[in-house]
Amino acid sequence: MTASPSSSSSNVPAAASQAIDVLGIVGAGAMGRGIAQIAAQAGLTVKLYDTNAAAVQAALGALRDTLDKLASKGKIDAASVDATMGRLRACNALEDLADCQLVVEAIIEKIEIKRDLFRALEGIVAADAILASNTSSLSITAIAAACERPERVAGYHFFNPVPLMKVVEVIDGLRTAPEVGDALLALGQRMGHTAVRCKDMPGFIVNHAGRGMNTEGLRVASEGVASFADIDRILREQAGFRLGTFELLDLTALDVSHPVMESIYHQFYEEARFRPSPITAVRFAGGLLGRKVGEGFYRYVDGKQQVPPEAPAPDALPASVWVSRADTRGFAAVVELLGATGVTIESGETPSETALIVVTPLGFDATTCAVEQGLDATRTVAIDTLLPLAGAKRHTLMTTPVTTADARNAAHALFAHGGTPVTVIRDSAGFVAQRVIATIVNIGADIAQQRIATPGDIDRAVTLGLGYAKGPLALGDAVGARQLLTVLRNLQSFYGDQRYRPSPWLTRRAQLGVSLLTEEA
Repeated sequence: MTASPSSSSSNVPAAASQAIDVLGIVGAGAMGRGIAQIAAQAGLTVKLYDTNAAAVQAALGALRDTLDKLASKGKIDAASVDATMGRLRACNALEDLADCQLVVEAIIEKIEIKRDLFRALEGIVAADAILASNTSSLSITAIAAACERPERVAGYHFFNPVPLMKVVEVIDGLRTAPEVGDALLALGQRMGHTAVRCKDMPGFIVNHAGRGMNTEGLRVASEGVASFADIDRILREQAGFRLGTFELLDLTALDVSHPVMESIYHQFYEEARFRPSPITAVRFAGGLLGRKVGEGFYRYVDGKQQVPPEAPAPDALPASVWVSRADTRGFAAVVELLGATGVTIESGETPSETALIVVTPLGFDATTCAVEQGLDATRTVAIDTLLPLAGAKRHTLMTTPVTTADARNAAHALFAHGGTPVTVIRDSAGFVAQRVIATIVNIGADIAQQRIATPGDIDRAVTLGLGYAKGPLALGDAVGARQLLTVLRNLQSFYGDQRYRPSPWLTRRAQLGVSLLTEEA
């Protein structure tokens, strides 16, 4: 059998087996200067080149300002500022990078321009130097295919702003020598970042795993279930995310996020899990890009987000409430929560003729529960019990299309009785939090199933790259893999949509009752 380039020791760049001390960077924009800062602070000599010489000088000036600010805050001393600036070198020509052991490109996201650059670099740097791309969305294998020695080409994806986003993805192309990735991992750690490793797949880890929050939040909005602000409140206060879908899209801006959503969808050959939404397409075309232009899903006045106020909770509590026992877990959680309200909780097998009816579906909607359990849909309201109700910062209720205003208001008053905010949405299989959490966990599980990265690296990348409190696999463990499997199966049954099909990784571990972080021996 003929050895592949990645397994042949004669093709391994020498730079991969020794400490990297001289780094070249092509591109003096925000990403390039951020990489230059952390590398120079870590003791590397950094050579910075851009086709626009003025951009290099501007980058050096900006870096000096940044370091001076850090010194003024006592985070570094003046000697460190001078030493760091002394390691930065402005280059006037690409040929000035000839002695670099590693060159990282941080230029425009166009594959042919990157391929042309790598071809040019191969004729300049030593045969044993490493070439790396900071691309966030392009195939490393495709970039490397333009090179005579693709085994020395890898991805090195940092996040903006580089000094603050303490994670870097090391991407192995199909022909990348393993030792090259090893060297980049070691350098990432040396520069103070958590370095994670993955195969060359669309979106790598972070942009791949990040699809769930946006695409499912948009799917909920497209069904008219709730307003943008209400969806964000639920995701932030009930589900515990730092930002909701639409706050996040306004922050990243639709001219960045919408093309990425479309790109990943098409790169995965129209995989249903990543289907974009016409909502962002229309708003992108209309120029409602987000915070940076003053209007997106929200308006911004002097940089401050304008959020419509919530209506106050009604006052009138129901005389009695009947809670469905179809889901014993949900029944127990609701009964415990309502114990302090003083409202009569009926104990009969069926509700009285005047009782408020409460159901606790996982992955189904209030209508399905009412019909399948033979309940009066005009008095039926559902509450989301996937996450603990006790101590929750927000409760989410949903009504059937025929739930009366009196029943809706009574349920709102009941579950807001202890002062917890309540959002009432229209009927939605899986509420909001259930759908989004299940989608995030399911995509993370499928990244693990495809062996794109290890479970640990998936969670590390997502917590640092997206700011989630837990990575998708740890989140699945915390919420309950079996409950999430039920949510997904019921969503798929209700919608008939393959976007909700459970990952084999999630299915097997839920059935076995083991952690989603469990790797196979």
